[in-house]
Amino acid sequence: MNNTIVLKGVVDEDFVNYKTPSMTLMFPKCSFKCNVDGQIFCQNAELAEQKDIIIPIDYLCERYLNNNITHAIVCMGLEPLDSIIELDSFIDMLRNRYKCDDDIVIYTGFNKDEITEQIDLLSDFKNIIIKYGRYVPGQIPHLDDVLGVELASNNQFAERIS
Repeated sequence: MNNTIVLKGVVDEDFVNYKTPSMTLMFPKCSFKCNVDGQIFCQNAELAEQKDIIIPIDYLCERYLNNNITHAIVCMGLEPLDSIIELDSFIDMLRNRYKCDDDIVIYTGFNKDEITEQIDLLSDFKNIIIKYGRYVPGQIPHLDDVLGVELASNNQFAERIS
């Protein structure tokens, strides 16, 4: 199990990406390029240019648990599932060492059928929610009932996997 996690950033109090006040972790890798009508499009281009930070997982768990405002964790872009080993280590430590079963929301650009192995791995943990689908510009946002927030593209949806 990894004792550190590589991120692009941490937002201690996020009120936008989930219906519950959350800590948001911004992951540093992305294996695919968003392609829209033959053009490469990346909504996270600025984030991709940010410097990586290495954070001890213990510290991150304690930082989250010591904040009385947040009651969920959101993992998002670049692409959390491209850091699946570190993500798994973080969730494992939060669940097993710190006994925290708060919701963990994972925003992925992958479609559900592209990540069956990762879903199987993550479904061993309690209270995991996955938001599927790449961002497609120019679509009408829609309210996602699971997340309680608007998603930007019609192909995007969330489901609780555990």
